Amino acid sequence: MTFTMFSDQDLYHYSLLSLFLIGPPTFLACQFLTAPYGKHRRSGWGPTISPPLAWFLMESPTLWLTLILFPFGKNHNNPLSYILISPYLFHYTNRTIFYPLKLYFNSKGGSPASGFPVSIAFLAFVFNLLNAYVQARWVSHYAEYDSDEWFWVRFAGGMVVFAGGMAVNVWADEVLVGLKSEGGGYKIPKGGLFEYVSCPNYLGEIVEWLGWALMTGSWAGFGFFLYTFANLAPRARFNHEWYLQKFGEDYPRKRKAVIPFLY
Repeated sequence: MTFTMFSDQDLYHYSLLSLFLIGPPTFLACQFLTAPYGKHRRSGWGPTISPPLAWFLMESPTLWLTLILFPFGKNHNNPLSYILISPYLFHYTNRTIFYPLKLYFNSKGGSPASGFPVSIAFLAFVFNLLNAYVQARWVSHYAEYDSDEWFWVRFAGGMVVFAGGMAVNVWADEVLVGLKSEGGGYKIPKGGLFEYVSCPNYLGEIVEWLGWALMTGSWAGFGFFLYTFANLAPRARFNHEWYLQKFGEDYPRKRKAVIPFLY
């Protein structure tokens, strides 16, 4: 009996396929069950760790795995590959390092009940391993820059979308972390896009990865965008319903969950 070793191309294709295949069941599952952290934390999910540590650990593969893989790609000497991966790294530098630090410095003295389940952090860690491999390997190895006449047009257009989404995402996170730091429990966030949707932070992140899909012009980027929507749109609906139940008539009825005027 002979065994055929996986080639790098086989590994990449199966990983990319996996990214698409996990999207629909994630979207379906999230219609009925939301991850037990933040507003939705509840017992029964095993041991917990502090949210800042959880965010740092589970998001970290997006940085270290990308940096490990890049030198082994055929495009590692092409400046365009570094230009293209920069927005991705910029987002995850914020999400992996600066966002956990903000949580830490604004939640000192938090109770154990505010812990983040290790099981959920582990699942997120595994996803980020998969996705970081797919995105980094595409940009550093499989993208064909020399024959891509539309690179700068696509990059510029996608960058506008990405930057707009990230600005919304970071701003909304700042508002939410700021409200937590005031103490006294949850409050109704107000101002800006919070007047239109309950979760502009999720809207911003969805728009970001739409911009990334446009920038890369790849199945890798498109798969990431679809998974982001599949994961965050249902959670936004749960957050919206949570706000309505908690604040009742005080909560603005015209707000949608994540897409202004629609959803």
